Amino acid sequence: MRALCGPSPSTLFTTTVTRRGATLVGWSQRQPWHRRRGGAVSAKGGGVAVTDEQQRLKKGIAEFYDESSGIWENIWGEHMHHGFYDAGAVVEISDHRSAQLRMIEQALLFASVPEDSVKKPRSIVDVGCGIGGSSRYLSRKYGAECYGITLSPVQAERGQSLAAAQGLANKVSFQVADALNQPFPDGKFDLVWSMESGEHMPDKLKFVSELARVAAPGATIIIVTWCHRDLSPTEDSLRPDEKMLLDKICDAFYLPAWCSTADYIKLLESLSLKDIKAADWSENVAPFWPAVIKSALSWNGLTSLLQSGWKTIKGALVMPLMIEGFNKGVIKFSIITCRKPE
Repeated sequence: MRALCGPSPSTLFTTTVTRRGATLVGWSQRQPWHRRRGGAVSAKGGGVAVTDEQQRLKKGIAEFYDESSGIWENIWGEHMHHGFYDAGAVVEISDHRSAQLRMIEQALLFASVPEDSVKKPRSIVDVGCGIGGSSRYLSRKYGAECYGITLSPVQAERGQSLAAAQGLANKVSFQVADALNQPFPDGKFDLVWSMESGEHMPDKLKFVSELARVAAPGATIIIVTWCHRDLSPTEDSLRPDEKMLLDKICDAFYLPAWCSTADYIKLLESLSLKDIKAADWSENVAPFWPAVIKSALSWNGLTSLLQSGWKTIKGALVMPLMIEGFNKGVIKFSIITCRKPE
């Protein structure tokens, strides 16, 4: 969970795929472009049109997480993402940290990430890493080097501190960097991991293009993110009441335009990525937001909120809207995975 709302939540995307005969153009040579319905212009000619709005959004995200990450860690621990639960399960507060670890394992299982000593990932990037819970977990699991990037200096510093405390300083590192312009060479990582950061990206094409660029040939890409519902063939956009609900959430959580799972699939297809598959895990995260609200209303939660600042309080006030969005089927919690061709 990462407030300046970007373009309309009803965004769809168009893309251009470049080929030379039967051979794909190199990832760093692609020059995709698109204009998203609702306004924002994305990558064109290999560069990025960075608007004043996008700069304000980046600043807002960084400040939001600088302010709120300590509270989250105090109440929920080092994993700043949803938990994965059995659909319809009745859970206790004590179940949630194990459910967050289960979310990581379910994502790896869904993407068929190999665990054998020969094929397991040895180099991983955690895009939108929070305070590095996934980075450290994945590094321990696979014995891999893991690089986490975040817009929040507070998160990067805390992630590094925790890595050192857990004996992982030589395997895991964190830095402040933009997911839309990652500071890594082409083809560096065997596993590209994005756990609930895609919803913050104002340019979804540039986002997935960067994930693909830094992925090594044959690497797995995992995107777990909030989406809006898929549109029906007769719809051009979400309904006005649905847009209004998402706009309120955007304003509090520093989110730009929402997109659908189908939009992500189209983008990945346009980049000629392979083995693309997706699933709706909305029912499996259903207990999460009620639990967050319950923890926020605890004495520890309330005192922490009051000490945090207005951005964090504003985010807490719209938590019931997340539940409303899931209950109405407007908000979907999706996993989308694929593989870069070898």
